[in-house]
Amino acid sequence: MNIILLGPPGAGKGTQAARLVEHHGMRQLSTGDMLRAAVKAETPVGLEAKAVMERGELVSDEIVSKLIDAELTAMGPDVGAIFDGYPRTAAQAEQLDAILARHGRQLDHVIELDVDEDALVERIIGRFTCATCGAGYHDVYKQPHEAHTCDKCGGHDFKRRPDDNEETVRTRMAEYRAKTAPILPLYDARDIVTRVDGMADIDEVTAEIEAVLAS
Repeated sequence: MNIILLGPPGAGKGTQAARLVEHHGMRQLSTGDMLRAAVKAETPVGLEAKAVMERGELVSDEIVSKLIDAELTAMGPDVGAIFDGYPRTAAQAEQLDAILARHGRQLDHVIELDVDEDALVERIIGRFTCATCGAGYHDVYKQPHEAHTCDKCGGHDFKRRPDDNEETVRTRMAEYRAKTAPILPLYDARDIVTRVDGMADIDEVTAEIEAVLAS
């Protein structure tokens, strides 16, 4: 099983991918994570990417393709793949098809977490975490049981991500819409796209995704 998870930042892709990994033994292939790991491990493609980034340039589609190709080789044929954050363009979608074909794989499902922009902005800008243990909270949906005290470790220091502000979030969402616009019609034409209500309860979203994979 090979799937693409689509959705803007904060839509819940990471949460749902983690559940798929846990329940099905799939591998989440996040290009950002793979890139950082390859650079840290100083693999051949990691060194290639590092040189590009040190020049202040964007990592090319060719390098990203090499990362994915290497990861699929290491995974073996029986492990399902979850593509998170890739492909972002029509050209990358074509490259992914070619990579999968080389490994005797095909794309089975494209699942888009559909969200309400205003509600998602509220969800994101209200997030904060314990500075000590990283436990997550929210101004509206998940306050600590005792004010200013982490439920998990008892810490009293909390922090927010500097980019969790309305202007940044709306910019990221606009970028997502612009980048996914050319991709979805390609997969719609294959009848492999399913849109899931990303604003629903986390367990409900998981259940909807499970139903898609079982279909």
